[in-house]
Amino acid sequence: MSQPRNTNLYSIIVPTYNERLNIALIVYLVFKHIPDINFEIIIVDDGSPDGTQDIVKQLQQVYGEDRILLRPRPRKLGLGTAYIHGLKHASGNFVIIMDADLSHHPKYLPQFIKKQMETGASIVTGTRYVTGGGVHGWTLMRKLTSRGANVLAHTLLWPGVSDLTGSFRLYKKSVLEDIISSCVSKGYVFQMEMIVRASRKGYHIEEVPITFVDRVYGSSKLGGSEIVEYLKGLVYLLFTT
Repeated sequence: MSQPRNTNLYSIIVPTYNERLNIALIVYLVFKHIPDINFEIIIVDDGSPDGTQDIVKQLQQVYGEDRILLRPRPRKLGLGTAYIHGLKHASGNFVIIMDADLSHHPKYLPQFIKKQMETGASIVTGTRYVTGGGVHGWTLMRKLTSRGANVLAHTLLWPGVSDLTGSFRLYKKSVLEDIISSCVSKGYVFQMEMIVRASRKGYHIEEVPITFVDRVYGSSKLGGSEIVEYLKGLVYLLFTT
């Protein structure tokens, strides 16, 4: 029996800041892994001083401006607002959110799309914390911090998914618009708030195991201040959801 033809349009939102070394590779890999899927890549660059936008303009010449959409902002304005900005320019009925630093490998995109088609899920999220998932390239301290953050969030929030802080997800566009409009967090807490609110609203969420790979080029943007913000966000969600 042949598979039903997928006529959906997928808008892939990729926020960038100083990702000149990664962005061409991520775009190439997306085209390589989902050649038969109708998609557009929306790059939301926050005024990168390293020439990220120049590379994106070259990619537009290669792949076409209808496939690679550059929707820049003047300066660094936070991850949550980057998604909102990208969403405004998304034409697809599905939206995929992924990082630009190759920690989210495009090879998983077919699994996300297949899982959604098979289950009708409103959200498909990548998880590091089930069989088949994992983390590559992190120090033990970083792994413990991430795992501890997830365990703490589970204990307090009961979200119904195994990986709260991951940001590799596929959404029905209408669902993303609904959730995003009720979120108030910025930065890394935003991911957690989105999935918690989706769970509270009763949306159907499915998971796909992924291996998260620490960034190949450039420096991580996660520091002590992000951990403090995370804990504050956790307390906020505990009392408001």
